Amino acid sequence: MIKKFRFGTPIETGAVISEIKEQDLTNLTEFNFKNEGVLEFNLQLKKLDIVYGLGEQIRGINKRGWIYTSYNEDNAVITETRTSLYGSHNFIVVDGQVKFGAFFDFADKVVFDIGYTDSNMMKVTCRGDGYLYIVNGENAYQIIKEFRSIIGQSYIPPKWAFGIGQSRWGYASIEDFEKVISSYEENDFPLDMVYMDIDYMTEYEDFTINESRFPDFDNFVKKVKERGIRLVPIVDAGIKVKNDYDVYLEGLEKNAYCVDKSGKPFVVGVWPGDSVLPDILNKESAKWFGSKYKFYLDNGIEGFWNDMNEPAIFYSKKRLNASLTKFKKVKPDMPREEFEAMRDIISSYQNNVEDYKDFYHNIDGKLVSHDKVHNLYGYKLTQCSADYLKEYNSEKRYLLFSRSSYIGMHRSAGIWTGDNASWWSHLLLNFQMLPSLNMCGFLYVGADVGGFGCNTTQDLLLRWMAVACFTPLYRNHSPWDTREQEPYQFSATDKFRQLMQTRYALLPFIYSEYVKCALNNDMLFKPLAFCFPNDKRAPFIEDQLMMGDAIMLAPVYQQNSVGRYVYLPEDMLEVRFTNAGIKTKERKNGNHFIKVALDQVVVFLRKGKVLPIAKPCKRAMDVDFKDVTFIKNIDSETVYTMCMDDGIKADDLRKYLVDIVVKP
Repeated sequence: MIKKFRFGTPIETGAVISEIKEQDLTNLTEFNFKNEGVLEFNLQLKKLDIVYGLGEQIRGINKRGWIYTSYNEDNAVITETRTSLYGSHNFIVVDGQVKFGAFFDFADKVVFDIGYTDSNMMKVTCRGDGYLYIVNGENAYQIIKEFRSIIGQSYIPPKWAFGIGQSRWGYASIEDFEKVISSYEENDFPLDMVYMDIDYMTEYEDFTINESRFPDFDNFVKKVKERGIRLVPIVDAGIKVKNDYDVYLEGLEKNAYCVDKSGKPFVVGVWPGDSVLPDILNKESAKWFGSKYKFYLDNGIEGFWNDMNEPAIFYSKKRLNASLTKFKKVKPDMPREEFEAMRDIISSYQNNVEDYKDFYHNIDGKLVSHDKVHNLYGYKLTQCSADYLKEYNSEKRYLLFSRSSYIGMHRSAGIWTGDNASWWSHLLLNFQMLPSLNMCGFLYVGADVGGFGCNTTQDLLLRWMAVACFTPLYRNHSPWDTREQEPYQFSATDKFRQLMQTRYALLPFIYSEYVKCALNNDMLFKPLAFCFPNDKRAPFIEDQLMMGDAIMLAPVYQQNSVGRYVYLPEDMLEVRFTNAGIKTKERKNGNHFIKVALDQVVVFLRKGKVLPIAKPCKRAMDVDFKDVTFIKNIDSETVYTMCMDDGIKADDLRKYLVDIVVKP
């Protein structure tokens, strides 16, 4: 059963697409709540209660013990002290003596104090107006599936988007891209995508190509695709203020930008310098911005990643101008106090929340300050681009993912988890985000493999690639000022090749399980407790996950480790992918120390399940789903359902689910 409660006059987010009758607030019995200017919901927690959810957030799978803020933030330093990241996913599940889910559909800030102030109390504070949905069910897993049913089917990308992608902020010419592709081919590495960061643009202007560095761009896109590889450009939120930039001028003519109180476009600083932000909460402006993707589509592009759409703001022109008089007093011999004051002023420019109050959206004829709808910006920007992709060719699936997000965007696109670092702790963090993101509808997810910021190492990259063998989005990405981390930059090319071939051998399983989860409102990655509800240890294991219903993942995520301890809730079949082939070994339930070499992937197959394995190849679209070998842990005949579509067409994929009979 699902209950819906209205508070005030909410901004309609579109996160929930099912019609649910509103109830009187007297029926809200799950929380003690008060509404004294700011909404506050309180729940006493029992000692062993678990709180799941919140999608893209720091810390573990169980969210107890910290305070989390839903207010999308561009901040590249992700540590345990953070309370907010790039997305706002306000769905939680309380799993204990009382079991229920709660979705706080508020476009403004929401703070989840889950045992931080008081270890036995959860307090949720909501700013502004919104809806609260209470979802009841027998267990956490059932509650999540029920919630997923009311927010709509998850995005399904084309099959090639499950291949390996290579990216780096710094690929600035055709020669750079040719070098990447050739190096992959020379090392016999599989590759499906090469990503284009902001260097491809003319002066960082969206919807442009620097013709001096990318001459005859459409022909280059065509030639790369003939080799089975797609180019995937970035699109940023800010539009450069420039009097001879046609996109900027067109937006001015259409009144398509966010404005200040006087009605003039609000100017901020992003990569191009002075920029304006498209008012994507206005229907006409959103339609205009989405239509600009035609520039890339006409050049043969089939995939995009949307960035800087929290929106990220380096400075506002208003704040910058207001402080200039203070900088006139700067002297070479200034006292320390004056220097620190100047430093504090400069550091206050970036993503200053006070700036959010100074620009406005035109929503159905009403001006609404950005701070009240901040969490919707990345979601709506990506939704309008997805809408245009469908308009451009409704029969084709495109790759689309975003940095900033809100529940509802999962129907249009995927997520990459932002500017992580080349830290072992981030490898574990990104692994633990997977089920939480799935709970909120986001299935096409992944982290920057090897870490984005800082300098990776060969063993960290190898271990990360072993985890990425299973994440739907698989992209190696780093910035220009870090160590080059393409796999061919390191000495262990054979090890890297083995891990990449394992990914492609697993594609029939990964793709089929993904499609089935999307169609059935299911989770691709699940905490162990969801599959082993009677196991008392399972709820407290956070470094192992179930993928689908068949395999358990237990990655190595510590430096210099030769393996790790693994807990098996039941007897399982150890499946080890090595350079000498696939090896299996029966394992009894309980604790085991499992050695895992740097070029190996180990999973654990449940009793009664099978795992389809394809012959490795260089491109995802070339993987033969009809020619698979099944790894079996069965005593009797079973059926495995595989998705056998063409991987491109936008269609009801239920028609392409084929049951394959597998005998012992």
